[in-house]
Amino acid sequence: MNACSKNSYLSRLYTGLVLSLFIALLPTTVVHAGPGDGRNSLQVDGTKRSYLLRIPERALKRNSKIPLVLVLHGGGGNGAGAEKMTGFTAKAKAEGFIVAYPDGSGRLKRRVLTWNAGHCCGLAMDKQVDDVAFISALLDELLAEYPIDPSRIYVTGMSNGGMMSHRLGIELSDRFAAIAPVVSGLFGDESAPAQPVSAIMINGVLDESVPVKGGPPGGRFADEWDGTPIVSALDQARFWADANQCKKRANRDNSGELAVLRYQCPENSAVELYLVKDNAHAWPGGKKGSIHGDRPSTTINATDVIWSFFSDHSRN
Repeated sequence: MNACSKNSYLSRLYTGLVLSLFIALLPTTVVHAGPGDGRNSLQVDGTKRSYLLRIPERALKRNSKIPLVLVLHGGGGNGAGAEKMTGFTAKAKAEGFIVAYPDGSGRLKRRVLTWNAGHCCGLAMDKQVDDVAFISALLDELLAEYPIDPSRIYVTGMSNGGMMSHRLGIELSDRFAAIAPVVSGLFGDESAPAQPVSAIMINGVLDESVPVKGGPPGGRFADEWDGTPIVSALDQARFWADANQCKKRANRDNSGELAVLRYQCPENSAVELYLVKDNAHAWPGGKKGSIHGDRPSTTINATDVIWSFFSDHSRN
């Protein structure tokens, strides 16, 4: 080997050693193949379904299993809109839980989406989309990926999303510890859940879309229902009181623009109904939605009230 070739060989050898040492000193990077913070999707019965996932750093630093909250948008909305409207991501960061915002179904990509809650709403109802299967698959995926406490899984939603929350509490009573439908209701033909599920319901007395006294659908999206009248907010609460084997009569507290009905229930079970007298079809304490255009009341912050209720209950 001549001097020139020898110098070239030594140069390449030196460069390779330096590069190997540099790579060895780099921090190890784990490729995250599963769902991560941000937008994700999964296949359910051959259909691609999407959701937003928020995983606060504080949640992953907990020494115990992590609670999970699902937030369902209203009819005509989407997961991103529900995140902005409710402020649940900020609450998750403060309290250390995971929050997911699933998307319903619609003809447009991530716009004007609905849930199949039985008698409402829109395309999801018309096409009989199996949203229960979607949410069940979503829970399976998240439980497989993160240290979620299976006894502390919760769902809340507004309007059509609240109706879907009712349906999930009934049909997946073995998976949810508590539900929190907001400006929503039941239709009166629902079956009782197989297991008790704690429930907190928040209704606006001024709501014309989902009338607090019950009756046919109203508001700008009445034609998105199948026309089945909704039961009153009080009958909605009585349904869950019966399901949880609570006493028939509730204790009622009135304070200004707020009335709260609390039922006496067996241990680790609760049913509460909040009637916000100055709220219409909006998320109290939240931001005004682009589809659900009523101005939210500031009498209570629904997100704070709901998380306080959720944090007190786990599934037996």
